[in-house]
Amino acid sequence: MAVRNPISPQPGTADLNNPLYYLENMETVLGWVQSHHGDLLTAEELDRLASFHTLSLPARALLARMVMRTGDLFRSDKLKYPELGVPEQQALAELTDTGWLDTDPLLSLDELFRLFTLGELRPALGAFLKAAGEPANLPKGQMRDALLSRFSGPLTVADWLGERAKPVIRLKTMALFDRVRLMFFGNLRQSWSDFVLVELGHQRYEPVTFTPESRAFQHRSEVDLYIAMHQCREWLDAGVPAVEVWPDVPGPSDNAWLTSRRDRLLLELGRQAERQGERELAVESFASSGHREARLKRLRLLERLKRHREAWAIASEWQNQELSDAEAQGLARILKRLASRLGQTPPQPAAKPPIRDITLTLPKPEVGSVEYAVQHHLYRDDAPVFYVENTLINGLFGLLCWQTIFAPVPGAFIHPFHVGPADLTREDFVSRRQASFNQCFGLLAEGSYRDRILENYRAKQGTTNPFVIWPVITEELLSLGLDCIPAEDLERLFRRLLLNIREHRSGFPDLIRFFPGATDTAKRYEMIEVKGPGDRLQDHQIRWLEFFAGEGIPASVCYVRWQGDGVMG
Repeated sequence: MAVRNPISPQPGTADLNNPLYYLENMETVLGWVQSHHGDLLTAEELDRLASFHTLSLPARALLARMVMRTGDLFRSDKLKYPELGVPEQQALAELTDTGWLDTDPLLSLDELFRLFTLGELRPALGAFLKAAGEPANLPKGQMRDALLSRFSGPLTVADWLGERAKPVIRLKTMALFDRVRLMFFGNLRQSWSDFVLVELGHQRYEPVTFTPESRAFQHRSEVDLYIAMHQCREWLDAGVPAVEVWPDVPGPSDNAWLTSRRDRLLLELGRQAERQGERELAVESFASSGHREARLKRLRLLERLKRHREAWAIASEWQNQELSDAEAQGLARILKRLASRLGQTPPQPAAKPPIRDITLTLPKPEVGSVEYAVQHHLYRDDAPVFYVENTLINGLFGLLCWQTIFAPVPGAFIHPFHVGPADLTREDFVSRRQASFNQCFGLLAEGSYRDRILENYRAKQGTTNPFVIWPVITEELLSLGLDCIPAEDLERLFRRLLLNIREHRSGFPDLIRFFPGATDTAKRYEMIEVKGPGDRLQDHQIRWLEFFAGEGIPASVCYVRWQGDGVMG
């Protein structure tokens, strides 16, 4: 499958001081799609996009502004953009002459009420209200409800409000721009305005090699499939009953990236079906979804339906798979309840190792947090303490696995402006890169990991990475971390992180203390979670601390009370 070469290997972003920067960014997006996804567009669609570039500068800018707004209907008197340099009506006339606009569109009653104010609607629609036996001073919402049954079809604005009504125009190609937006962003959640006005701005992005194979969509039918799933999700969000949406959910796809999208749609459909009393549909929807959360929801629903043996069989098989902590915890609770009902022996939970803790009584600082108070108290020149929370371990992981994170896996990088891969928190993120992650762990085993981390630290400085917070990862912190944290500990931490990136990327202790002069390599650092008076450990923090204790990784909880407060809060 041939894909045209990009306009440039790494398209640039517009200067935000340029009042038409949004147009420059929009043209970057259109050029990228024409270059990389042209084979997924029809000849008519390609011709229409090509004609965009032949418009005058003011007409292109106004069209870009209209595309970025919500919906495809506009009142021409409300389009005010002084940066065009010409009257808006002049640009509108050019767009009309070149076939971009419908200047006499049909409007539904809802569209009419969305575009016009109550003061504009009352004079024209008062007679209809009177004929319906309604007072002329109804609020807008009640006025709309009163007229809804009297007008079943759309009318032009002149038919609705008379010839003197302010003109309305419709952008005729919004569906094409939505398709372009999907192929560029890889989703329809991001609006044009969010992306073109903001996200192409101030960051430095990692260059990713784009090939035909790395694209999110390989065939036009896959774009159509995504649009169909998006429509189903919009129906659900609009309150359409799940049982009515279910027949329109597309079937499975060979595209793994689209499969994950379908899994999330089925998860949401199952949730709504359950809330709406359609329990059998919810069970079927959860069973059809491969989403991590759908498995527990299916088991809990089977319990409520008293289908205990079915739930037991599924749960017993599932417990032998690799699970995140939250999944293992939820599954253990379900198995315990099912075992009681079925006379089975529940699996014995693993003994939880004790979490080490200490208590400090400190003078209450006038300014600063409790974490900084503990850091200051513990800090010594030969045992420096840093406030790192989730940044250090994530940062070391991101630097070691940089090339793996930014590998051009299909669907991971749809355009050149990603902070990280689009599939970062999906269940198949690791499996799609398993061989590359194995190579990273091989560097830990053979001892060359330090060179890889330092090389990426120097070469990638300031480039966005979902795991690396550059202002925090200083050279001093990085050097101490590599000197004092054994490779074996890093491997244990990184492997757990990859079990569930969404869940495990947070919950790390607040502080880390280094002992660079210690002769025992296992005792050259300690992680410390700080809890002030009245503060408690969160579940995800407890799971990390139990993991540390079980793996022999030095960590503790420091409970702080303030001098003069009496007992600990």
